[in-house]
Amino acid sequence: MNTKYLFTFFLINLSISVFGQTYLLPNETLIFSFKSDKGKIVAFAKDKNNKYIIYRFGTKDNIEFEFPEKSVKSWKKFKYSHYSRGSGKKNLAENLSSVSFVNKDYEYRLYDYYFSESNEYEIGVLILNLKTRKTAKIRGKLKTKKGTLNGFDGSNLLEIDEEI
Repeated sequence: MNTKYLFTFFLINLSISVFGQTYLLPNETLIFSFKSDKGKIVAFAKDKNNKYIIYRFGTKDNIEFEFPEKSVKSWKKFKYSHYSRGSGKKNLAENLSSVSFVNKDYEYRLYDYYFSESNEYEIGVLILNLKTRKTAKIRGKLKTKKGTLNGFDGSNLLEIDEEI
């Protein structure tokens, strides 16, 4: 058997197994991730040099959905929303951050919410069918959360979406 073929086969399989376990390529930085109630992994990452931004969903062995293509244009496919309200006599603190994108007939909203009234955090993905208006929710396990969706304000990397 050709040694070049074997070497290429080995490198491809190594990169798939490493990528499948971490959901990050060597040139990427994790922005936000968590495991869902059903054991799926949600990962939102970017190239270390801001060449692209990407969303991934699946298991450690199988990425079921990746959006979008890895290109500089990927930044324009995501919108960022953030709302923060401090506490006080009349206000209950809230911190609501989300990143959304549209793929075909679906809008995906990756979210990270905190409500002081109930001292609850909620993370997940809300999926809206744009034709039927039906929604589905992927709930995240808070203990598995890594990173944050906060911090895109003023960065000019993502379009700001006033809807939260």
